Amino acid sequence: MKVDPVTLMGKVVRLEPLSEAHVASLAKVGLESKIWRFMRYGKIESEEQLATWVRELLDLQALGTDLPFAVIHLSSGEAVGCTRYLNIDPPNRSLEIGGTWYGLDYQGTMVNTECKYLLLQHAFEKLKCIRVWFKADARNLRSIHALERIGAVKEGVLRNHMILPDGTIRDSVVFSLLPEEWPQVKHALETQLNSR
Repeated sequence: MKVDPVTLMGKVVRLEPLSEAHVASLAKVGLESKIWRFMRYGKIESEEQLATWVRELLDLQALGTDLPFAVIHLSSGEAVGCTRYLNIDPPNRSLEIGGTWYGLDYQGTMVNTECKYLLLQHAFEKLKCIRVWFKADARNLRSIHALERIGAVKEGVLRNHMILPDGTIRDSVVFSLLPEEWPQVKHALETQLNSR
């Protein structure tokens, strides 16, 4: 399994390799404190902090552990969020989808549904993953419900999993999908995407 930078094209969004060129566009939608509440990075409150965060993700990409994407809203041409593959594990053909955030105006829209569809399709059909997993802060009911809605299987809770920058001790809920589950999940996601 070789995970190289790739652009994934949908009808609502395009996922393209994240770069420092996206920072200004992301700063227009990504500096709201609500966005970062459950993220392990802490709050990002300035364009400079966002630029540092992007550079850190690009460093992880260089190490081969992560592949970050800018989420480009096709109708506006603007970056409206980020998502990524992380914990990339080629020997075990496994990876996590996470680190996802969207500007407040794009939350609860087809943006997330299509992003997950594109990432899962690429992971299962091109990369031939045997496991794709997700984790969410146990307090982040919006993310947990989104994962349940796409058909991800809840595996359990990692108790006291991490300490966030504000000192909060976070429990993480872990979900996964396997190749044999992908056809049903794919059909459900396509139905959701085609119903709008």
